[in-house]
Order: sequence, then structure tokens, then C-alpha cells
Amino acid sequence: MMGSWKKRCAVSAAALIAAAGIGLPGAAAAAETLTIGVGTQDTTTNTATTGVVIRELKLFEKRLPRDGRYKDVTYDLQWQNFTSGPPVTNGMMAGKLHFGGMGDYPLVVNGYTFQNNSESKSQLIAIAAYNLAGSGNGVVVNKDSPYFSLQDLKGKVVSVPFGSAAHGMMLKAMRDAGLPNDFFTLVSQSPEVGATNLRENKIDAHADFVPFAELLPFRGFARKVFDGLQTNLPTFHGVVVRTDFAEKHPEVVDAYLQAVLDAEAWVKEDPKRAAEMISKWTGTDKEVVYIFLGPGGIMTIDPTLKQPLIDAAKEDVKVLQGLGRMKEFDVGPWVNDKFIRAAFKERGLDYDERLASTANYEVKGEDAFCKKPVTEPRKAGEIWIKDGDIQPFSSAACTLAAFSDFRAKGVAVNVAYVFDAGRGIKLFADKAFYVTGDDAELAPFMLKADAEAYAAKSGGKVVSFEDALAAAKG
Repeated sequence: MMGSWKKRCAVSAAALIAAAGIGLPGAAAAAETLTIGVGTQDTTTNTATTGVVIRELKLFEKRLPRDGRYKDVTYDLQWQNFTSGPPVTNGMMAGKLHFGGMGDYPLVVNGYTFQNNSESKSQLIAIAAYNLAGSGNGVVVNKDSPYFSLQDLKGKVVSVPFGSAAHGMMLKAMRDAGLPNDFFTLVSQSPEVGATNLRENKIDAHADFVPFAELLPFRGFARKVFDGLQTNLPTFHGVVVRTDFAEKHPEVVDAYLQAVLDAEAWVKEDPKRAAEMISKWTGTDKEVVYIFLGPGGIMTIDPTLKQPLIDAAKEDVKVLQGLGRMKEFDVGPWVNDKFIRAAFKERGLDYDERLASTANYEVKGEDAFCKKPVTEPRKAGEIWIKDGDIQPFSSAACTLAAFSDFRAKGVAVNVAYVFDAGRGIKLFADKAFYVTGDDAELAPFMLKADAEAYAAKSGGKVVSFEDALAAAKG
């Protein structure tokens, strides 16, 4: 009896210890569930390779560690989608999110907010996409508006998502131009609300981040009057991680960054397919996705933490400090390239070589209309045939001539792309301002002021898209 009682006690004790998850020498550890929260912005095209592509293709799951101390771990991936960066920071501060993707100004606010958090800090561990010239954010007006610049909006109502990268762009643009805080009335509106109000003429202008400054004109009711490149400051989106999570689970951080590299490769492998799939997942028109992430796109997909982007973040801090919106924040210690360097090394890639390069992948191929290869990608063009391929052309003139030819033959076209003659930024051909003339090469421009300056210098004249088509055809 005594031996049987001792045996029952030993079994019960072992069961209690196992139920409590307490390890015994030589005994298997209890199964653990590791919850991982990732904050994304699906409709912000810049973040596609750090968010929606990873989620939809289950790239994170494919890379998560399954051996060693993670052998018996069950992963609970919790993806949370937001329309701007500040709610992502709120989720990270609350401990519900471990990774967060957002734009430049929200990123530095995230780092600043976390520096006084006793439980954890945040660190910038990768870039999603960037534009060194600052293009991507922008200000649009209704297509029938009489306004063509920020200065034209004096006394008007301009909406912008407060706390966003576009809000930061507006603050810097106002500072650069010496405009007083009450030059126009800034109101906070989400992209969706701002777009609706602009369409219905309830506001005079709407400032927003990627992709809305291109999306709203593409949808036919808006026109761009200011582009982020006019701030002369690079713009980017990136990824931050909670340091308490990263220090405890560096293998999971590596898995996430491997998934980021997988997503980048997937986009570049077939950019047309990527644009179509991202459009399906997010509701952003595929033609708009392509202008940002396709070859020669407005954004360069590259996870390396380049010095010009870090310097831009430091300038963002100065802008916010000058407006009384931030106190002291040192960007340097907040940037941590340890994880992305390790991810590159694991794949046999040279991080420093990639870090030093600002090259994008470019338009290439044979111009079937003008019968010559594309040799200068940033003077080239593309036409997306409806239900067909995306065809390259060697120049803006050849692109528009081919467009006219397709139209004459009844071939339906989704969209045509050209490049700004001065800035090399990819444009929707039908939204550009053109300069043509006897001594002027057909030249597209994003901004009316740039077109007018080029026309004055070249002796040409500024013409509409339809007039440019006629000139190219001739």
C-alpha cells in the first residue's frame, strides 16, 4: 500500500509540473505558443514587401525557425492593418505589435515615443522602399480646380492625415517656403475621407502619402500641384521592431527579414504579376502599384539602411523640433543594421555593396514601334495593353506615337508611362505636361512650372497630352 501511494504521488507531482510548464532534467519541455504581432499598411504601396506580400504569400511562416529552442513552438501570427503610421506605434507601445511598418516621419516619432518606455525601445531594422528625390508624397486638387501650386492655396482648406509622412512633408514645405502656420487651414482626414471630400469639392486640396497622390489623379478626379521632391528631402518607409522582442527572439527577426528579401525578389521577378496581385489584395489599381514598384518605379525597393535615408530622418527630427512637436531624439542609436546585415550574410549577399548602390531595376527591352532597343531607361516609356503585356519604348516620343497607333487600330490600352525629362520620375503619360517645338525634343514633366521653365529655355511650348500625341504622331 505504501509503495502504491508513493507511486501515485510521484505521478501526480510530475503531472502538475508538466502542466505548469516546468522543465525537468531529461523531460520534454511543454509546448509554447509564440504570438507575433505585425502592424502593416496594406494600401500604402511602399510597404508592400514588408507587409501585404509577406502575409498573402505566407513568406514569414516559411522562414520561421522550427528547430532548436523553437522545435515545439506554435506560432500565432497576428497581422493588423492600418491606414497610417501613428496607430501602428500605439499598438507597439501597448505590446500588441512587435514589428511595425510606416513612413519616415511616423518612424522617427515611433523611436522618440519609445525612448522613454521603461519596458522596451524600438529600432529601425530595415527599409521597405524609398525615393531619394522625395517623390511619393504629394498634394492634389480637384481636376477642375484653378490652383496649380501651394501658394495658390492661401486661405484654403487642405486636409492631410495628421502624424503621417505626408503631414511631415507639408510641415517642411511650409517651413521652406516661409509660409505662416495659418497660410491655409490644415485639417486631419484619412486618405479615404480626404479623397471623397476632394471629389465632392468639400475641401480645396488633399495632401497624402503613397499611393494617393498618384491614385486620385489616375482615377480621374484629381490633379497634382505639389510633389514631395520639391522638399529636397528623401522619403522612405521602413520597419521598426520592439527591442525586448528582438533581443529575446533574434531568430524570428531574421525570419521576418528573410521574408522581406523573398518579397522583394518576388516583385522584381515579375512586376506585372506583382502589380496585379497587390491590386487584388489591397484594392489599389494595378497600374498605380506598377508606377511605384515596377521597373524604373517611383520607389526603389531596397531593405538596406542607407546613409542618405538616415540623414533624412535626422532632418525630419529637426523639422518636428522646430515646430515644437518633438524634443531631443538621437537617430543614430535608433538605427540598427545588425539584423539586416546578418540576413544578407545568411543568403551569401554582399550587404555593403548593396548599401552603396542607389540603382533601381529599370525598363529594358526592344521598342517594337521605333525598331530599336531601350538604351536610356529614364527617357523611355511603357504601354500596358488591356488584357495584355506591358511593352517598352525607347523614348517619350516613341511611346506616344505607339499610343496613337494603338488607338487608330482599336487596341485598348490600360495606361501609358513616361519619365519626367528633368527629374527622371515615372509618370502617367496622360497626366504629364509636355513641351514640344521645332527645336525642342518632346519632353514630359510632372509639374507645370518645370514644363514652363523648359519651354522658355528651349523655345518650345507647353502642350496637352492630346497635342503631344499629335506631335509625336507627326
